[in-house]
Amino acid sequence: MATIISNSSEETISAGRLLAARLQSGDVVALCGDLGAGKTHFTKGIVEALGGDAGDVTSPTFTLVHEYRSGRLPVFHFDFYRLERVQELRGIGWEDYLRDDGVLVVEWAERFLEALPEHTIFVRFAVNEGSERVLEFL
Repeated sequence: MATIISNSSEETISAGRLLAARLQSGDVVALCGDLGAGKTHFTKGIVEALGGDAGDVTSPTFTLVHEYRSGRLPVFHFDFYRLERVQELRGIGWEDYLRDDGVLVVEWAERFLEALPEHTIFVRFAVNEGSERVLEFL
């Protein structure tokens, strides 16, 4: 387990870039933690490091999934927050995305741990005083 302390959005984005350097096709990254903890900023770093435009990255809370295909690996950015049952994942093509040649990044992944593959990379986000965030890589 590794821990990164972030004191700004830019540092959280940089942490995403660091992880992205190790990602390969088929990897799943589960982002767990409180609202406003930096999960979407972290995803911006992943998308940017894989060759996409971080400016395109927004939270998929209402659309459930965003696709970023302009980089060397496509990134499929999910948000499980609004889903109530694991069966709803079928409706958004979860199994198809798992078979695709991209990286899956999942916000609120803790809601449906049973849907995540065994090789999932977990990052837990915690909010500390002020703008400080603690990112634990499990």
